[in-house]
Amino acid sequence: MSKTLRALRISAAGLFFALPAFAQETPSADTVVATVNNAEITLGHMIAVRETLPAQYQQLAPEVLFSGILDQIIQQTLLAQAVGDDIPKRTAKTLEVQRTAILADAAVDAALAERVDDAALRAMYDAKYGDFTGAQEFDASHILVETEEEAQAIATEIRAGADFAETAKAKSTGPSGPRGGALGWFGPGQMVPPFEAAVAELKVGEVSDPVETQFGWHVIILNDTRTQEAPTFEAVLPEIQVDAENAAAAAYVAELAESGTVDQSAAEGLDPNLIAQFELLDE
Repeated sequence: MSKTLRALRISAAGLFFALPAFAQETPSADTVVATVNNAEITLGHMIAVRETLPAQYQQLAPEVLFSGILDQIIQQTLLAQAVGDDIPKRTAKTLEVQRTAILADAAVDAALAERVDDAALRAMYDAKYGDFTGAQEFDASHILVETEEEAQAIATEIRAGADFAETAKAKSTGPSGPRGGALGWFGPGQMVPPFEAAVAELKVGEVSDPVETQFGWHVIILNDTRTQEAPTFEAVLPEIQVDAENAAAAAYVAELAESGTVDQSAAEGLDPNLIAQFELLDE
C-alpha cells in the first residue's frame, strides 16, 4: 500500500471517530462551517443564501445545495476580501441602499406580524364588502341561426308551445345547442352588448324577438335572475391579505415619519435628470 493511500485512510479514520463529538452539538445559525482567512462562514449565512434562491434551485437535493452554497460563499468571501478597504464608491453606495432595503423589509415584516391578524383581516373584509351591492345576474338559453326569418319562425314556434331545449338541440347552430341552448349564469359584461341588452328587458320565462349579434340571430329565453352575493371571506382572503398588509405598512411608515424628522429641502431645485448620471458613481 502506498504511503499516500495509507495517509488518506488514517485521516479518514480520524474524521470518522471525531464525528460523534461534533454531532452531539446542536447546530445553530452561529455554527461555523468554514473560515476564509479568519473570516467565519456560518450555517446562518448558508441558510440566508438558500432563502434567496429561485424556486427551481430550492428543489435540489440538500447535499447538492449545501456544497454549492458553501462553495459560492467561500468564493464570494475570497473576492470580497480581495477588494480590501478601498471600496469603490459605486459599490459602497449600492451596499448602503441594499442594507437599508433589507432592514426596511425586516421592519415591515415585524410590524405586519403585530398588526395583521385575523381581526384586522375581518375588519378589512367588512370595510370592503360590508355594504356590497351585487349586480343582477341572468340564467338564459338561446337558439342561434343564420337569418332573421329563421329566428322569427322559431320564436313563433316556442311561443306556441314548442319545447325550447328540444328546439335548440334540433336547430341551433351555436355551441350551446347540444345542451338545449343553456348558457348558465352570467353577469354584466359577459355577453356581447345587443344580447345582454335583450336579456335585461325580458321577464322570467319570456321569449325574445330575434336579436342580431356578430354571431347571427338569436332567440332567447330568460330562465331566472338573481342578485350577485358578496364573496365569502375565504374566497377573497388572498386579496384581503394584500390590502390589509399594504394598509398596515403605509400606516406604520406614516407613524414613523410623523414621530421622526424628514427633511427633503436639499432635493429642491435639483435636476431630476441627475439620477441618470451613472458616471457620478465612478468619481
